Amino acid sequence: MKTLNRAALALALVGAAKVAAVPAQAADIEDFVRHPSYSSVRISPTGEYLATTVDRGDQDVLVVLRTKDLSIVKVNQLPDRKSVGAFHWASPERLLFTAVRKVGSYEQPFGTGEWFAVNADGSQPRPLIFYGTRDATQRSKTVSNQSFSLLDTLRNDDTNVVMTVYSPRSDEGAGTEVVLLDTFTGRWKTLARAPKENCDIALDREKQPRFAVCASSRNEEGEFEERTELFRRGDDGKWNLVNASKSDGRHLAIIGTSEDGTVYASETDGVKPAGIGVFDVGTGAYRPLFQDPVADISGYIQAADQSRIVAVVTEAGAPKVEVLEPEHADGKLYQSLAAAFPGEMVDFSSATSDGSKIVVSVYSDRNPGELYLYDRATGQARFLMQQRQWLDKAKMASVKPFSFTARDGQKLYGYLVVPAGTSGRNLPLIVNPHGGPIGPRDNWRFNSEAQLLASRGYAVLKINFRGSGGYGRGFRDAGHGQWGQAIQNDIIDATRWAISEGYADKDRVCIYGGSFGGYSSLMAPIREPGMFKCAFGYVGVYDMGMLFTKGDIPQSESGVRYLRRTVGTDRAVQQANSPAFNADKVRIPVYLAAGARDERAVPDQTEAMADALRKAGNPPEGVIIQSGEMHGFYKEENNLRLYTEMLGFFDRHIGQGAK
Repeated sequence: MKTLNRAALALALVGAAKVAAVPAQAADIEDFVRHPSYSSVRISPTGEYLATTVDRGDQDVLVVLRTKDLSIVKVNQLPDRKSVGAFHWASPERLLFTAVRKVGSYEQPFGTGEWFAVNADGSQPRPLIFYGTRDATQRSKTVSNQSFSLLDTLRNDDTNVVMTVYSPRSDEGAGTEVVLLDTFTGRWKTLARAPKENCDIALDREKQPRFAVCASSRNEEGEFEERTELFRRGDDGKWNLVNASKSDGRHLAIIGTSEDGTVYASETDGVKPAGIGVFDVGTGAYRPLFQDPVADISGYIQAADQSRIVAVVTEAGAPKVEVLEPEHADGKLYQSLAAAFPGEMVDFSSATSDGSKIVVSVYSDRNPGELYLYDRATGQARFLMQQRQWLDKAKMASVKPFSFTARDGQKLYGYLVVPAGTSGRNLPLIVNPHGGPIGPRDNWRFNSEAQLLASRGYAVLKINFRGSGGYGRGFRDAGHGQWGQAIQNDIIDATRWAISEGYADKDRVCIYGGSFGGYSSLMAPIREPGMFKCAFGYVGVYDMGMLFTKGDIPQSESGVRYLRRTVGTDRAVQQANSPAFNADKVRIPVYLAAGARDERAVPDQTEAMADALRKAGNPPEGVIIQSGEMHGFYKEENNLRLYTEMLGFFDRHIGQGAK
């Protein structure tokens, strides 16, 4: 194998630089709310084609390009304003893809449950799966809203793929089976059924269902507790229990199996970050390969065969890559490519079946994302496309990872977005807590919202408070029952850190967030009067008791169990931790925004907060209840209105307009 030709790559980079127009001044708001030009790109098994989804306003279409010159082969558009979601090459000539509807940025676009297949040239289009039906040839036979996900494209089979089918059977989860699906006829046959409900199934190297990881969120008392069990399926078709977290405290899961039979697994004790290792099928033993003391593994870098894991990624701060197989051909290739893009994150996006061509993804805190096509025969990387070519990455803000110790001794990690062209000192600051609070997290990569705020001269503070994902199950679970207490302490302590370190002007600090971040935007000023000069709450929760009666969470027993654990059932405590019941303590300017169709933080939450502020004598400066939007605005024109109002609000209180 030829290693990377650094000189050739440098020439490719020079050529790439000519593609993007350089703005003469700070980009307009429209440039930041504009949807990316593409999502992901996948190369066909033989390398003849590239497929990508392209945004066309309300719809994403599937575009097939010829690899050699990027000429368009076919544009596939779904009817009824549906968008193309996930897509995969099922063979060198055939694509498999899902349908989704775009609804909001704080929730993934929700799938319609449909799957389609089409050839690269647009021939033989076929609807394969309809929501709530057996298959495309038996539409009249409904079976309780089954949902499908792709498990394997079967590299040596140009007709069939392996899919997982989930059938709701009880509140605890779904019955799971694995099926072999014909991408031309839509017919399938069952290969195996899971040993119980709410299971994920993994294949062995022969592409047979071999492992099942089954999860539960209920303990013997009927309360919320996350448990897992690992089963292995024998040659006789029977499932045998291998590991149960209830018994030994270990959560063991199968990641996948390589072509040489190596079974990759992850393991955690339920407190520390999860590590990666190898599972011995014969003995059931787990042999660790890598475990970070602070951060979970956030990504796997696979060899071109898409089965061997050559490196893993952790993100306590900026992404950190640990190469597991430095002597593997693709391990060496990865290290060479990464060295060619200092300060940026490099990943293998997709590859041809023989590994001769690899689509390489590159991004950073300032770079929204670029794609290159690496040719193993020539050792050269050719520029393909840039995700937001209308933004000049040289003018984007830098993201500084940081850590500090909170008041109770807990070490916390976060990011400070520093506007380009500034000293980074004594800046107006927008504290921007993320949603959740249990599970989501902030990271280092390019964020268009933070970059928009920074382009107007604001530093942006993002903190992974306790409850955030990515730092081990123990850190995440520490956020339960702490919405108004320890989590707010973390946000306040991070703000004090930014001020004490000289990054922020203590007299020019506002707070803004969405979802749980919207809650914190009102709760943190209640907890720490005088710290913040203004607050902007977006699709937020302000009445904790309302979570039990309105929205999508209480519609299932598992959702109610989750609320009981993370919020608590004592109504007096709920009200003490609800901004809507403490509006008299909010003595700063407030602006609120919500989606009229939000099913997570229903607009009633925002209306209750606005009413409470009015009664307290501090009416919001503005309230947006945006028609058509859900848990996070999607349409560009609605986001343009939102951020125009938001920037005007911040300017009046901590920006140029405040002087």
